[in-house]
Amino acid sequence: MAPNASARLAATLLAALTLIGAPAVPAHAAREAPPVTVTGPLPGTVPGDPKAADIRDTYPFFSTTDDLAAAGYVEEEFLVAGAADGWDTAGNQVATGVPFRTRVVVRRPAHPARFSGTALVEWQNVTAGYDLDALWDHDAITRQGHAWVGVSAQRVGVEQLRGWSPARYGTLDVTGGGRFTADELSYDIFAKAAAAVTRSLRPRTTLAIGASQSAARMTVYYQSILPKVTPVFDGYAFVVGSAPTRVGVEPVFQVLSETDVRTPDRPADTERFRRWEVAGAAHSGWRGQEYRAPISVRDLGAAPQYTCGSPPFSRVPLDHVVAAAYDHLIRWVRRGTPPPVAPPLVFGADGTKTRDALGLATGGIRLSQVSVPTALNTGDNTGETFCRLFGTHQPFDAATLRRLYPHRGEHLAKVILADLANVRAGYLLPADAWQNVVGRS
Repeated sequence: MAPNASARLAATLLAALTLIGAPAVPAHAAREAPPVTVTGPLPGTVPGDPKAADIRDTYPFFSTTDDLAAAGYVEEEFLVAGAADGWDTAGNQVATGVPFRTRVVVRRPAHPARFSGTALVEWQNVTAGYDLDALWDHDAITRQGHAWVGVSAQRVGVEQLRGWSPARYGTLDVTGGGRFTADELSYDIFAKAAAAVTRSLRPRTTLAIGASQSAARMTVYYQSILPKVTPVFDGYAFVVGSAPTRVGVEPVFQVLSETDVRTPDRPADTERFRRWEVAGAAHSGWRGQEYRAPISVRDLGAAPQYTCGSPPFSRVPLDHVVAAAYDHLIRWVRRGTPPPVAPPLVFGADGTKTRDALGLATGGIRLSQVSVPTALNTGDNTGETFCRLFGTHQPFDAATLRRLYPHRGEHLAKVILADLANVRAGYLLPADAWQNVVGRS
């Protein structure tokens, strides 16, 4: 893009980002609320110094290491400020019009023509004590042309940001000056940030997405708060975490790893709810750990190390199933076409998951890494801190591989057939099936 065209695009985006937030209370009250203002894109890119006094010498926390330019994407960071209402976890309104200021990270196609019309708005996960873009998936998102938006809605993440780079984030506050420290404002902050993106990017479809603890926060929002406010999102994806039981207008898609399925008692699929369970996948598997390790070294000084009871990090690509779920959720919202149902993981009479002779869980969505295995991948582990979320990965020995695949080329042929079956069933996108073949040939 020519420099002048690029400048015009940035100016247009910035102008569109100054807007009135979506009302979180009846319309007459919303008209009295102060405007939500969006400042940015903020200067500063990697490499830089978070402690620098000049914001131009800093950069966004956990800025992606993916080659966005090669995919025709840009990463931008904005500050969002306004007034938010407060809610408790039971859906009771506890405050109105509390000032807030937070950050929003946007990764989007550089050229508007490449934009798919779908914005994936992620509630940044703060379980580790800082913001994680747990559902950023470079391959799937850039391939489809979606925009990804990460919202810092919770106190823990924002406080860490303030200390990490005072020049960049020192003015952020999501607690109303310390009056609301239990994230009472987080629900409305998340919605108002999404409304800002809706007005700027003009997506056809805006999806709320959240993983683990963030899914739990979104569950409270959908279950108890959404019926009392003006909707912002067209659909919801709850990944490796809880999902609401309330039947609402907006469709709900829940995708769980083997780790997350701990009981045979589960809600039934309906016209507005779908639940998928993925055999062998972990709550936090190999791909996420590999992606975040160099970023953690850069921004935190070191990547976390763990001593687990079994070799950690399942290699079953849960992200492939999540990408397929997004595809279905978009069609569900736009056309009313519900996603396919999926078989659940199987439990025995003793209330535990059943396993085959190789130790692999039975039932559920079975990607080729499970149905045509070369290793034991499970959702279970033991040990310190987060180990129980990592699953296990233990390659089979040579004797086992010869027994399973005695003929040359047999393994790859079975992988192709298994992936084709999952594509036909709707659990896997063709591009990810191809990546499986390339990676295992």
